[in-house]
Amino acid sequence: MIVVTGAAGFIGSNIVADLEARGDGPIAVVDWFGTDERWRNLAKRRIRHFVKPEVILPFLDAHAAEIRAVIHMGAISATTERDVDRLVDLNINYTVALWDWCTKHQVPLIYASSAATYGGIETGFTDDDSLAAQQALQPLNAYGWSKKATDVIFAERVAAGEPTPPQWAGLKFFNVYGPNEYHKDDMMSVACKLHAQVTAGEKVRLFKSYRDGIADGDQRRDFVYVRDCTRSILWLLDNKFDNGVFNIGSGEARSFLDIAKALGRVMNKAVDVEYIEMPESIRDRYQYFTEAEMGKLRGMGYDAPATSLEDGVADYVFEHLGREDRYR
Repeated sequence: MIVVTGAAGFIGSNIVADLEARGDGPIAVVDWFGTDERWRNLAKRRIRHFVKPEVILPFLDAHAAEIRAVIHMGAISATTERDVDRLVDLNINYTVALWDWCTKHQVPLIYASSAATYGGIETGFTDDDSLAAQQALQPLNAYGWSKKATDVIFAERVAAGEPTPPQWAGLKFFNVYGPNEYHKDDMMSVACKLHAQVTAGEKVRLFKSYRDGIADGDQRRDFVYVRDCTRSILWLLDNKFDNGVFNIGSGEARSFLDIAKALGRVMNKAVDVEYIEMPESIRDRYQYFTEAEMGKLRGMGYDAPATSLEDGVADYVFEHLGREDRYR
């Protein structure tokens, strides 16, 4: 059995889909479904167990002999979250509890860290999991801090020679886009938001640049298609690797304007771009460049090619956004 937490969410539901597609299972999904449409993210899947997060530990104990791996994607992922107590409970303590259980029962653990741990830097996105390197990071928000705090706890334990899960990986996802993100509201990817604007016949709205030498719309991010994220997770499940924290990105920074142009080509529509003022509250800490250094995971033997932005946007539109049923 493979246990996936946050399974009704964006990346989690894509992991479940890929596990099912290659015949892995049975699968136990751990999540709250609430009152929105995220249940549709799993509506097409064959699932053995539905587990509420608050009873995960008793469930794991009851099925310990069956569990092959725990893939922990569950978290409060909103960078605007202000209830830090919730972040401590659900992002830090919950993850530590799963680490402890996987250590006790010697079950592999893959968990979601975040590129938000890097803070406002625009160079040096090095997935160094040493204690000193983890402690030196300066996230810009409480969400990023909660992910850093978790990574630091594990780095301290490793440095002290304490027991760990037999295989473990923390994944620093960069700017992920793709199917099943629709419940994320304002936290949806730029690709999804701009597709809605183009479909509605509206102008595509991008932020102006406030930095000399960088044109409006040429702010750049490492946009990674969700299937590349799930592909790397399946590789980690199947292969021996050196335990640690890994960047998960495309390895190539692309501009927001590139996304708008890619959407226009795929949708065969003229894209009229309007550059709008960036809120003053974020201007002084806005990142103009992120790019995952992917050498660490590649050095372990992961050799799947990254999906180009153009190919990822085309697949997203043709197979999902452009269809009546856009869910995977």
